[in-house]
Amino acid sequence: MFALLESIRSALESIRAHGFRSLLTSLGIIIGVTSVIAVVSIVQGLSYTINAQFAGLGGNSLTIRSYTPFKKQLQGRPAKLRDHDLEVISQRIEGISHITPVLFTQTGAQGSISYRSQVTFSRVIGIGPSYLDVNSVYPQQGRFFTADDDARRRLVCAVGVDVVEELEMPENPIGEFFRVGNEWCKIVGIMEKRGELLGFSQDNFVLLPYGTAKRIMGASKDLDIQIQLLVDDMNRQDEVKERVRRVLRQEHGLKAGEPDDFKVQTAEQLTESFNTVINMVTAVSAGIVSISLLVGGIGIMNIMLVSVTERTREIGILKALGATRQDILLQFLIEALTLTMIGGLVGIAIGYGLGALVAALLPGFPAAHVPFWAVALSFGFCAAVGIVFGIVPAAKAAQLDPIDALRYE
Repeated sequence: MFALLESIRSALESIRAHGFRSLLTSLGIIIGVTSVIAVVSIVQGLSYTINAQFAGLGGNSLTIRSYTPFKKQLQGRPAKLRDHDLEVISQRIEGISHITPVLFTQTGAQGSISYRSQVTFSRVIGIGPSYLDVNSVYPQQGRFFTADDDARRRLVCAVGVDVVEELEMPENPIGEFFRVGNEWCKIVGIMEKRGELLGFSQDNFVLLPYGTAKRIMGASKDLDIQIQLLVDDMNRQDEVKERVRRVLRQEHGLKAGEPDDFKVQTAEQLTESFNTVINMVTAVSAGIVSISLLVGGIGIMNIMLVSVTERTREIGILKALGATRQDILLQFLIEALTLTMIGGLVGIAIGYGLGALVAALLPGFPAAHVPFWAVALSFGFCAAVGIVFGIVPAAKAAQLDPIDALRYE
């Protein structure tokens, strides 16, 4: 233990005595770790925020959407989910507490909204009353529309807070009328604020009763909807998912061997799909910038070889006083390791600061987030670089003959 502590003290003293050279030596390590931490903090900050958004869907929710296999895409036969599919699922599948259609209206005129002289564009979505329970979102002012509003196709809606701001409505817009496409719609509720994600507002939307949305778009059109539902028992989620798949395949007349023309996904699957992409981006980015760590390691080995040459007489004196090869090896190895670890610590601090700065400068971008594994991996890599590239100079110093070392000029 004494030899270890003395080696650390000697390493710190040597680094302090050659401060500028030590800084230049560890610069490659600092740049490498800074790059890795900056990239990871930005990407993981994005991942952390979007995972929180997916978590809001609820662990027992299922989302069903149409999916057109590549062969049918070439044939110009897009797959669609229709009202009949919604009815079949709600009637034939047990264990479902809430189910809602989701109809995204077309862009262009259908997305145009206006209030007095103000005109803007927004996402106009037709949904059922169960949408609140499925997605765990609620109005912060007013009310949400009811099943009766949906059945009677009333022109009522709930809007995001950005719609109120962009149309310059009164502070309390409940009861105000504005135009959605070519129809006048009454605001009955203001939904909870959700903020921005990647610079895009999550509060710029108009929620209409499903029947009303079909009325605005034209009930005669062949509409494609999504279906969202809640499973009563989490343990039966996979069972319900498989039953939904079998029922829809039967309703769509799909034969054995034909691919599904729809997708049934859980909130966890959506999260996993996103995380797979994020992890690939993180790994590739970190792998590319980690090259600078290897360059830094080579620089450390070169400087340590120079240090061994400069301190040849010192090594001779240490050996003459009884220092063993292991003592000399440990001293120079710890010096290289200390140099890389200090560089790694500085790199982590600068990298996090740089990542936080970039995230703050990008409008609406999530805050930087550095997971513990990234810090541990950076320190581990620095330690590995220090050991791998410090072992050769340390071994050279340990193998010096004490008599030759004392006579070295």
